Amino acid sequence: MQRNLSFDLHVLTARLDRAADRILRAQSNVSYSRFLALTLVGELGASTQRTLADCLGVTEPSISRMTAVLAAEGLLDVQPDPGGGHRRRLSLTDKGKQLVASVQQGFEERLASLVALSGVPYEQYAEHTAQLRATLDRMEREEAR
Repeated sequence: MQRNLSFDLHVLTARLDRAADRILRAQSNVSYSRFLALTLVGELGASTQRTLADCLGVTEPSISRMTAVLAAEGLLDVQPDPGGGHRRRLSLTDKGKQLVASVQQGFEERLASLVALSGVPYEQYAEHTAQLRATLDRMEREEAR
C-alpha cells in the first residue's frame, strides 16, 4: 500500500474543517471560521486585523469584512489603533467572551470523541499535533530571518 501523506493531510484538514463548521452552526449558530477568529482574538491575542489575517491565512480585506460582521453581531470590538494608520485593534466583547467560553468545552469534547472513535489515543494525537505545529512555527521563524 502506497502512502500519500500530502493528500491525506489535505483531505483530513478539509473534512475536519467542514465537520467543525457543521457542528458549530448546529450547536451555536456560528461558523467555524468566525469561531476561530474569536478564539484567536480572545485566547491567543490576535489584537489587530493584520495579525488575525496572518493567523488564519487569509487576506486583510477578508478579515476586515469578517470583523465588521462580528462587530455588528456584538461579539467583537473594533477600534482604530492608537498608533495611527489603518490598523484596527480587536478585542472580544462580553458577549464574544461568553460565546467562545460556551462553545469551546462542548466542541473540544466532540473532537476528542472523534479522535477516540478512530482508535487513536487522544493525548498522543494532541501531543503529536502540537509538536508538528511547533516545528512548522520554528521553520517559519527561521525562514523569515
